[in-house]
Amino acid sequence: MTETYYTHGTPAERWDRAGLFFDAKDYTTAAHILEGLVDEVPELVAPRLLLARAYYHSAQLWRAETELRAVLERDPVESYAQLMLGRTLQRQGRPDEAARHLRIAGAMTGDPDLL
Repeated sequence: MTETYYTHGTPAERWDRAGLFFDAKDYTTAAHILEGLVDEVPELVAPRLLLARAYYHSAQLWRAETELRAVLERDPVESYAQLMLGRTLQRQGRPDEAARHLRIAGAMTGDPDLL
């Protein structure tokens, strides 16, 4: 696909298109679309969180970590971002760092398995 495809349309159209690719498990294409969207509207949490998920599922873990930390800077009570950051750190072999984020997610959601 060309770069034009990733940037074509309104932000809402690109958001919808990224969601379709994500749902189809084409995480790399979803990420390409979302990268431009996140650059365009960096204050929005939802596109950045979906971008982090796309990176996570395509094993781009350091990119997922970066986006998740950015989400938490903007919205510290985003429990799913805490959970994902914990899982991302686990997959990177950083269990001590992961445990903190998993405990926070558990406290926020009431999930005793994370505490």
